[in-house]
Amino acid sequence: MLMIQIKSTLRSFLRCDFLRREDGVIAIEALVVLPLLFWTYLSMFSIFDAFRMNSINQKAAFTIGDAISRETVPIDNQYLVGVRDLFEYLARAKDKSSIRVSSLWYDAVADEYKADWSQKLGSIEPLTNIDVKNWHEKLPVMPNNERLILVETWSDYDPPFKTGLEISEIRNFVFTRPRYAPRVCWETCN
Repeated sequence: MLMIQIKSTLRSFLRCDFLRREDGVIAIEALVVLPLLFWTYLSMFSIFDAFRMNSINQKAAFTIGDAISRETVPIDNQYLVGVRDLFEYLARAKDKSSIRVSSLWYDAVADEYKADWSQKLGSIEPLTNIDVKNWHEKLPVMPNNERLILVETWSDYDPPFKTGLEISEIRNFVFTRPRYAPRVCWETCN
């Protein structure tokens, strides 16, 4: 008897007013949509910030490459430390970044690139002739014995919000031709 009464009450409740009532709908929709909207906003902000930091890092690397390419006297380790500090300031790096500066030249007879010198600060290794000899896809077409300065930078990027983007490394690969001298030397010019 009680079951029959509960069934008829439930049937009349569902059949009549409950399904037709509209009060409280906006609150329920907001409860469903607002977290998704908030997450979407934070994700878009994080993605925009990642592109912005990538651009800032690239501009800082180009600035470092341009500064080194204008040197007419040999550079040394103290200069390299100053360049890395400048890069970290310009790139707004939070942790220590890595930088590798190399002077490369092209040997047209052997059709390969060679390293005059390569110096680094950080957790990477200097480049060798074996590393660069087949970099035809990475480096520009150059005439015989032409030199360039290669600046490579690495810095960590930590997104401002944890919305799916992970901590990543921003890497730059920038080359510049020496401006005022035929080459940039390390410590002494032989």
